[in-house]
Amino acid sequence: MSRVGQKERVTQTRLRKFFVEQLDYDYLGDWEYREGNRNIETGLLTDWLAKRGVAEALIKRTLRKLDVAAALGEGKKLYDANKEVYRLLRYGVKEKEGTGQQNQTVWLIDWDNPEANNFAIAEEVTIQGEKKKRPDIVIYVNGIALGVIELKRSSVSVSEGIRQNLDNQKKRLYSQFLYHHAASDGGE
Repeated sequence: MSRVGQKERVTQTRLRKFFVEQLDYDYLGDWEYREGNRNIETGLLTDWLAKRGVAEALIKRTLRKLDVAAALGEGKKLYDANKEVYRLLRYGVKEKEGTGQQNQTVWLIDWDNPEANNFAIAEEVTIQGEKKKRPDIVIYVNGIALGVIELKRSSVSVSEGIRQNLDNQKKRLYSQFLYHHAASDGGE
C-alpha cells in the first residue's frame, strides 16, 4: 500500500476492518505482488461449487462458460461481457455433466440463501492489462469479482475522483472487473 498517504491508509484499513469484522467477509490479503489476479478466481469458485456438491466435470464446464462470457476481444465490448456474465450470475449456468445427460443449472450465487455465499475482499489487487492498475479493494462473491472500490486522496475533489474513475473505465483499465465503485473519505 505504498502508493497512498497515511490518511488514506487509515481509511482503507477502516474499510477493510468493516468488511471483515462487521460484514464477516473473508480477507484474502494484499494482492499487490500476487501473480495472476483475475476477475474470476477459479480456485475460490471451484471450492465453493464443490462444497455445494457440484460434480467436477460440471464445474469445469461451468468455469469455461463463465470465462467465455467474461472474455473481451474479437469485437466483444465490456457492456456485452457484463450482460452475459450478469445473465449467468442471475439465472445460473445451464450445462450437462456428460454426454446424453440432462441440463442442470449450476448456480454461481445462492440467491435463495445469501448466507451460503462466500464473501471476500482483497486489497491492492494488481491487474496487468494494457497498463498495470491496482484498485484499492476488490469485492469477491464466491470467487467472482463483483466490485472495485477505489479510494481517493482527501486532496482530490469528489468530482475529480469521479472524472478519474470514468477516464479509467473509458481506457478499459478496469475492464477485468464487472462493477466499479468510488468512495471518498468525506474531504468534499
